[in-house]
Amino acid sequence: MIYQGNAITVVRGDDDVATLTFDLKDESVNTLSSAVITELGEAIEALRNENGVAGLLLASAKEAFIVGADITEFQVMFGKGADFLESMLMQVHDIFNAIEDLPFPTVTAINGLALGGGCEVLLTTDFRIMSESAQIGLPETQLGILPGWGGCVRLPRLIGADNAIEWIAGGTQNRSDAALKMGAVDAVVPAEQLEAAARDILARAMAGELDHRARREEKREPLKLGPIEQMMAFETAKGFVAGKAGPHYPAPVEAIKVIQKGAGETRDRAQAIEAKAFIKLAMTDVAFNLVGLFMNDQVVKKKGSHYEKQASPVTQAAVLGAGIMGGGIAYQSASKGTPILMKDIKDDAIELGLKEARKLFTKQVERGKLTSAKMAERLSNIRPTLSYGDFGNVDLVVEAVVENPKVKDAVLTEVEGEVSEETILASNTSTISINQLAANLKRPANFCGMHFFNPVHRMPLVEVIRGEQTSDAAVAATVAYARAMGKTPIVVNDCPGFLVNRVLFPYFGGFSLLMEQGADFHRVDKVMEKFGWPMGPAYLLDVVGMDTAVHAGEVMARGFPERMGSLGGEGEKSAIQLMYENQRLGQKNAKGFYAYEEDRKGKPRKVRDEAAIELVKGVAKESREFSDEDIIARMMVPLCLEAVRCLEDDIVGSPAEADMALIYGIGFPLFRGGALRYIDAMGAEAFVAQADELAEELGALYAPTDKLREMAAAGERFYPTPAQA
Repeated sequence: MIYQGNAITVVRGDDDVATLTFDLKDESVNTLSSAVITELGEAIEALRNENGVAGLLLASAKEAFIVGADITEFQVMFGKGADFLESMLMQVHDIFNAIEDLPFPTVTAINGLALGGGCEVLLTTDFRIMSESAQIGLPETQLGILPGWGGCVRLPRLIGADNAIEWIAGGTQNRSDAALKMGAVDAVVPAEQLEAAARDILARAMAGELDHRARREEKREPLKLGPIEQMMAFETAKGFVAGKAGPHYPAPVEAIKVIQKGAGETRDRAQAIEAKAFIKLAMTDVAFNLVGLFMNDQVVKKKGSHYEKQASPVTQAAVLGAGIMGGGIAYQSASKGTPILMKDIKDDAIELGLKEARKLFTKQVERGKLTSAKMAERLSNIRPTLSYGDFGNVDLVVEAVVENPKVKDAVLTEVEGEVSEETILASNTSTISINQLAANLKRPANFCGMHFFNPVHRMPLVEVIRGEQTSDAAVAATVAYARAMGKTPIVVNDCPGFLVNRVLFPYFGGFSLLMEQGADFHRVDKVMEKFGWPMGPAYLLDVVGMDTAVHAGEVMARGFPERMGSLGGEGEKSAIQLMYENQRLGQKNAKGFYAYEEDRKGKPRKVRDEAAIELVKGVAKESREFSDEDIIARMMVPLCLEAVRCLEDDIVGSPAEADMALIYGIGFPLFRGGALRYIDAMGAEAFVAQADELAEELGALYAPTDKLREMAAAGERFYPTPAQA
């Protein structure tokens, strides 16, 4: 034994080959925390002091190799400032360079995921052997930073600048076949042959058959690119990546600049360039918020996993109501391996549901993600039916009929008599109270909401809504089924609109008030898209559908009349109601705030429509000019305040779940971290002052809660500060 730590052991074999094994105690995966990095430094120092070692094999005792740095430490580290970060980065570079400079050949056996810092570790060795099922990549740009432990230096020298740009700027996870083709690894073998293959390549290098010194020299020298090649590789990539990433995500373009600046430098100078850029990005709000999102996502996954462990498995599901939504649910269930019955009372509805599922499977085949044989197999997981004949064996039924309480009540009470006493019933409702729908059920404990977002195959969120009588077992089974479908479930308590729609509709309320005061909806859309939303409010309403928006607005108005009364038509008609009354429903009939034409791919493309502009003028009581800041405040304050109320009313369990629901459900700008993190960034005191100023003119929709005022007065936050994180 050369070294023994909490995460790393180094053992010398009879052949004088040392094996350094990553195996972090009491954890399911290996991560590179600051403690593990310290151990790695000690282990390499022990190796350098060991006489007679002829080669080194890096390996992992876990299913994955190393999943990356310990992201839970990031916000604290970033909060310590530039000098600390520089010292940390240089310490890691010294350790990684020491691996690269060992006086004998080195190889990594990549048995599973090797991401971020884990990928940067394996780049230090002379050779890399990869298991067929393993994946490698540098996803740091997805956290608003860039690879800071030599990834921007070593990878381009290994696979070429253009390939490295694609991997690093895209933040991709790359399969073994792609890694081999690029030259990132030397061989790909079945898992059971991995260690033998790694030892074989090491033996050949030790015997002088393979030149490991030439390999490492290539990684220490400048990148071999001429001026014209450099210009083509970097300048073209910067323009393309900047257009794709957008102005709010600087990391991908910054990574290209780092590769470019370091291309003509030796290893150590290139690493200094990388470190400087890493520090600059790490100090931004974008990085802080994106790392915060990762942490929030872990909270949501942990809660989902906790429910899943308590759940009885769903081996047979059913969906009531075919059509587009039912077909989407059936497709999602079948594609992830849970057989599903799709029932309707009409043949044409069944055919519509099957057509939707077939269309989605065909797209998978066209993209090369599925073979035709696999498509046929998965499609056979969907069994259409006009009767309840096989419902006795169903574990969970998703009701997805029209959004009408009487129709849903009739369908739910009917199906309850056709299933076993243990079967869970879940309603895919976006607004109707779960308590109301449970009123006529014989087994309300087995009933909850399961709100999918449209389109089902794309939207990651599922709201699992707990009614007053819903049992823990029903919630657990529904969460487990949602996770089995590849979705992110978030459990919320029952109220009008649940969480996401309850928070979204005050945003639409803010939009309606802007229209009343003469704002131009085209400009409002542009300002909010520039703010970071995937689409502005007018465009979003067209996508949602004006009929859906009016119906949901009425539900909100009844539930929260004091601040949302106007959403239900109280007082003057809003722009949304005017659109609805004039049969301008949005994309579904090609006219709303915009008109819609089909593009070359057959998708709706919005165009300016003078008729819509004239119609909206009818609701304007005055004509005012608004600054971008005014528009943002009037749109964001009511949305954020409703998120605060949902947290205070115990509709959602934590700030993390509230913010992730808004990101996954309505596309809240990722780089802003969520509604509650947005308040934190502004400071509760400044946010309350802004809300009070608006409430004076615009009313209760903008009025802060008493608890938020107390938070502001005490200088409290929804999330810890960087120093406390």
